[in-house]
Amino acid sequence: MTIRSRAPLLAHFALAFSGLLAAGPASAQQAEVKMSGQCERLVIGGLDITQNCREQLVNTVSRGRTTFDFAAWDGQSLSFSGAGAQHEQTEETEQLQPISLVVPGMKNAEGIVRSPAPAVGSCKFSSPEPGKTRIACEATSQGKTYAGVFVTDTKSDARSGAKTDAKPGQAAAPDAAKDGSASPKP
Repeated sequence: MTIRSRAPLLAHFALAFSGLLAAGPASAQQAEVKMSGQCERLVIGGLDITQNCREQLVNTVSRGRTTFDFAAWDGQSLSFSGAGAQHEQTEETEQLQPISLVVPGMKNAEGIVRSPAPAVGSCKFSSPEPGKTRIACEATSQGKTYAGVFVTDTKSDARSGAKTDAKPGQAAAPDAAKDGSASPKP
């Protein structure tokens, strides 16, 4: 396995998808990419809620962390988060993002209640095929299983409103998502 630093890896993906990440402090390197596609699996705390999974995945790169946010139509959400510097290339076409935190959430009348918990796991994603890429996350926390699998058409919208084809785990554009948000709003 080859471990690469975050900056060259981000540049590699950004070039592959025509989105460039500006150099500068980590706080300036924030981006949020919303990807549409098909949610194939969503398991929160051992409970399979795939039938409620939305057709959108949000990938955020902020303050040195990469987060993949899944959401369900019933108000539940699940975020997988890990240090972007630990991002690895496992094969020429496959990337691995170690996960150290899962954040299940539930929307109620007062807002979204999130319950962050330390976790052990990873998100894997491949270089996009013509029109598609697969993102598969799996982690365990406190004896419970968390999983999400999403296949995207690689067409996505950055928070800046511009269309981008950014690769999962990578920033889409230098000016995207500077508000610090890191979770979808189901």
